Amino acid sequence: MSERPALPDIVRPASPWALFVAFSLLALQGFGGVIAIAQRVVVEQRRWLTKTEFLELLAAGQVLPGPNVVNLSLMIGDRFFGWRGALAAMGGMILPPMAVVLAATVLYGRLAPDLPALAGALRGMGAVSAGMILATGLKLMGGLAKQPLGRRVGLVYAGMTALAVGALRWPMAAVVLGLGSVAVLHAAWVIRRAEGQR
Repeated sequence: MSERPALPDIVRPASPWALFVAFSLLALQGFGGVIAIAQRVVVEQRRWLTKTEFLELLAAGQVLPGPNVVNLSLMIGDRFFGWRGALAAMGGMILPPMAVVLAATVLYGRLAPDLPALAGALRGMGAVSAGMILATGLKLMGGLAKQPLGRRVGLVYAGMTALAVGALRWPMAAVVLGLGSVAVLHAAWVIRRAEGQR
């Protein structure tokens, strides 16, 4: 019988300032695809969370209002340093990109009429962002096996979500509330059933 691989040691950030710097660098690396980079930085490089913990926080962040990655940074900061960590991580995620976007908006307003290629470049960046998000989803798929519903059922829910939002053009809020509620009730039923069999 082969031994299971040891879980990576979780490393605690040194201070709220370390969170601010890390999330600032993360936000500046990942315009349009921060989740993809967040998983690599938080789980693989800095080892602040395991892959399963990252998935759990990301799932919670997707249900809460606001951008997923901002919610994720808030929860990671709070986990280590309470409200100070939450503010530091969220500030790092929001402030530097906001400064860059404001500067880019001013430049775009001045340059766009003279450079039609700029619009094409922005469309190309959108395609790259979509690919990065898809790659992250595939990378995190292994963590679904440890969840109550398992990988197969999780992929069915993902497929139904993609169909509802992408093909049928249903509003995201309706899909999250409707299909998300069904998935939560399904997971609760699976957990109760498993506990009843013990």
